[in-house]
Amino acid sequence: MQISLYVAGAGVGTGKSVVALGLMEMLSAINRKIGFFRTVVQSSPQDDAQIALMRQRYNLPFAPEMLYGCTADEAKHLLGSGQYEELIKRILSKFKALEEKCDLVVCAGTDYDGLVPSLEFDFNADLANNLGCLLIAVVKGFHRDPEEILDAVRLAQESLLDRGSDVWATVINGVAPNQAVALRERVRAALPDSSVYVLPEHPLLGQPTIGEIAHTLGAQPLYGDEDALNQVVSHFKIAAMQVPDFLNHLEDGSLIITPGDRSDIILASLVADASTTFPRVAGMLLTGGLDMGENLRKLMGGLRRAKVPILSVDTDTYRTVMDLTRVHASILPTDERKIAAAIGLFEANVMNEMPRRPPERHLERRTPLMFEYELFRRAKYQRRHIVLPEGEEERILRAAEILVLRDVVDLTLLGNPEKIGRRVRELGLKLNGIRILDPVTAPERERYGRTYFELRRQKGISEQLAFDLMQDVSYFGTSMVYHGDADGMVSGAVHTTQHTIRPAFEIIKTQPGVRIVSSVFFMCLADRVLVYGDCAVNPNPDAEELADIAISSAATAAAFGIEPRVAMLSYSTGESSKGADVEKVREATRIAHARRPDLKLEGPIQYDAAVDAEVARSKMPGSQVAGQATVFIFPDLNTGNNTYKAVQRSADAIAIGPVLQGLNKPVNDLSRGCLVADIVNTVVITAIQAQTTA
Repeated sequence: MQISLYVAGAGVGTGKSVVALGLMEMLSAINRKIGFFRTVVQSSPQDDAQIALMRQRYNLPFAPEMLYGCTADEAKHLLGSGQYEELIKRILSKFKALEEKCDLVVCAGTDYDGLVPSLEFDFNADLANNLGCLLIAVVKGFHRDPEEILDAVRLAQESLLDRGSDVWATVINGVAPNQAVALRERVRAALPDSSVYVLPEHPLLGQPTIGEIAHTLGAQPLYGDEDALNQVVSHFKIAAMQVPDFLNHLEDGSLIITPGDRSDIILASLVADASTTFPRVAGMLLTGGLDMGENLRKLMGGLRRAKVPILSVDTDTYRTVMDLTRVHASILPTDERKIAAAIGLFEANVMNEMPRRPPERHLERRTPLMFEYELFRRAKYQRRHIVLPEGEEERILRAAEILVLRDVVDLTLLGNPEKIGRRVRELGLKLNGIRILDPVTAPERERYGRTYFELRRQKGISEQLAFDLMQDVSYFGTSMVYHGDADGMVSGAVHTTQHTIRPAFEIIKTQPGVRIVSSVFFMCLADRVLVYGDCAVNPNPDAEELADIAISSAATAAAFGIEPRVAMLSYSTGESSKGADVEKVREATRIAHARRPDLKLEGPIQYDAAVDAEVARSKMPGSQVAGQATVFIFPDLNTGNNTYKAVQRSADAIAIGPVLQGLNKPVNDLSRGCLVADIVNTVVITAIQAQTTA
């Protein structure tokens, strides 16, 4: 599957719709199923001209409701209330729902007609990053000299680079035809490493038609066939003076704006258009909802052909003129002339040079919101049942409500049903469909106690002690997982790590071939997700254990769609140093290679050499891991725990975890300082783990 494309205008009036149409034309010829998506529409998807055009021309089998993210009013409300991330999530969710049904999606960015214009380019860059798209920036060339255009291209590219965007191409649109060739050569000389294309200005594409004006204003067509509605408007003329003076101001392609009862202006405009000595009249726009009169209607009805289109609006002349400022040249599905002009322009100037196929999809870019979306999608695909032992804790209850609203997992809460019910009512939560069990009175307690006694009798556990232990929520929840009454468990918001995971060691135990249980954190940076292990469980693993942690961490990364390239971290790289700590990592690397020769794994290696391509070239040239590591194995808990917290705070990263690995069935521990969002993410991760251990 190719990576989807995001077309973003670098400012107002770039004409990005021409680029979007050209891309759809090019890609529809080589891909089986192309989708089109608008991030923000002005009012509704049914009224959006671009959506209508793409659906009709490319026979898209999707309802208009699937082809947009949100309306401009919804976007403004979310931005105004400080819910920027919620806006991104809403658009991301709808985009991914469409992308899953397509081979590739062409996404059109915002139109700079309602949000915050000075911030919209950055907003579009954020959207492209979170949607996982390659970005095509469209820079305005209209009425700019070459130096201004070159500065605008540089500024756009620097802005996108700062946002970490994957830029596939830059298109300069609307360049004066006599400057296009020279500008193309100048830009490519100045920016040799960039894919820059130049579209000359086409007069037909830069001007609105009568049909577009009618669409934007919601005007009622009184006269004029479909061809007449495709007339291009070059000038707006407000007719408020007497006919002789009015005629002096006519220009070719004028739209005459006048009250509906000005029969003199209406007749003069019709005669002027028919006359060979006066300019062509593109159309008339009658204001105020006024009736032109019975005789004039009769006269119009008797004309052999309504050459001059006439529209009517209810607003007065002043309001109508203000509304006309919102009209931008676009391309309607019925306007074959503009469609042909746009595609022809794109084919001649871009299509012959642009690669016909975007790169195949890769998973290097993964923003926190993308990662979260993928987690929820995967959890929903194979629904699992998770038990939450700390059912009386407020944060657990709030997280449970979110999980119910997202409809992602089945849940059981442990605790006193009366206390939980009272707390739910106090917090005003809705927890419909969640099972509540009290370990003290639950009928399963006796069965779980017998099982625990059989598992631990050689350790001197009595039947009574086994039964008593089952009133503890951690032991009861772990037993639910062991017996298959739940698929996984999440705890630790109130209890210690030891209290949470000790029952798992005793009852669920480790997977075959795994020596120790370890943990990883998913570190969600601005543009990627890394895996850190072990930062929570094993204080000072030996070489064998370190190798085990590396192999388990690589498997966890792969299970969550992250290609494992494992860096065994130390304070030196390669053979540059000696010492017990370095030798431990070197030995762990050797053991891991012997057990898993297929893994991309390197060590000992310093953190900078693992993440920085420049450092990697000098310290470990030719390595498949250096400079591009995705899984980082720390030599001890002191190093790992401090590093993950430093990155979390300093890089504003989201740390999801710790996620335990190596158990036969998933049990995960929360930090006692966890937030509701941490609980939600950990439950979803546990559900995904349960899919692979079922």
